[in-house]
Amino acid sequence: MKMVFRWFGSNDDSVSLEEIRQIPGMTGVVSALQEIPVGEIWPLDRILELKKEVNEAGLELEVIESVNIHEDIKLGLPARDEYIDNYIITLKNLAEAGIKVICYNFMPVFDWLRSDLSRILEDGSETMSYDEQKIRNTDPVKLVEEYDKENSEFSLPGWEPERLAELKEIMEKYKNIDENDLFTNLKYFLEKVIPVCEENEIKLAIHPDDPPWPIYNLPRIMTGADNMRRMLNLVDSPYNGLTLCSGSLGSNPTNNVADLVREFGSRIHFAHVRNLKFDGDDKFHETSHLSSDGSLDLYEIMKAYYEIGFEGYLRPDHGRMIWGEKARPGYGLYDRALGASYINGLWEAITKMSY
Repeated sequence: MKMVFRWFGSNDDSVSLEEIRQIPGMTGVVSALQEIPVGEIWPLDRILELKKEVNEAGLELEVIESVNIHEDIKLGLPARDEYIDNYIITLKNLAEAGIKVICYNFMPVFDWLRSDLSRILEDGSETMSYDEQKIRNTDPVKLVEEYDKENSEFSLPGWEPERLAELKEIMEKYKNIDENDLFTNLKYFLEKVIPVCEENEIKLAIHPDDPPWPIYNLPRIMTGADNMRRMLNLVDSPYNGLTLCSGSLGSNPTNNVADLVREFGSRIHFAHVRNLKFDGDDKFHETSHLSSDGSLDLYEIMKAYYEIGFEGYLRPDHGRMIWGEKARPGYGLYDRALGASYINGLWEAITKMSY
């Protein structure tokens, strides 16, 4: 495996490339052009500029997370062809710059959601948590209307503040879209872009839904093994693959993450590894990576990656805020660095035990 670290860029991340470089076993970063609006082309010169910055810090840039999918593509609207054409040009530009894998998702409206971004744990650390009941009692459109009315600092987790004004209109468009419609629209997208990926040797890796069940009456399709099989069969190509996120899929206890790793094997191009602890039905909070701190067995998950001969990219996922650090929720330096060291330790032990 190749250990990498999520980095949001020198203007948007409290963690520096120099700090990331000092984490043992870290080979590169996963980044994106955060400033490019969804649906627009990523210029080659901007991609190369980002890559140069990363390379000069002694790190690789071979994975992009994410080139986001415009809502018109997910909705199957007429304008989708224009946005798909833009996506194809971006794919070619990324491939020319040496990018190997692109992580993306097909979640309507929200790419991830939590009910609390700063829950205080018993040890004094802060973490993100999810409570389905709190989400059900929340009307995102009314919250946005209140935001517009009061011009407050409110923001929705997983939602860019500049897009809040569009929320009511977009939610309305999804009223007649169900799971099958979403799969149909994903198939249309993949049939257009996967041949380009094959020609340019760049892999797509879809991220699972987070959490992996419908929210706000919006359909979700990357939720477990059955739908993962269905997605891969839409366009059966090694370039049509998965980002397997232990935390996203593992938040539904019916998903055995280690079994999913073993089943989907070579179609996993990117791995996100983190832990969480169940607090009840559809309730969980994120923990340190340590198996005994959460409900997921990271030893078994890493053992499964070893068994499939995983040679792809893997990153420690969300971390807590510890030791007084203030950073983007889930993306501080310290706890993710601890997570990377823990994962590397598991990998070394599993490898040596298998001799």
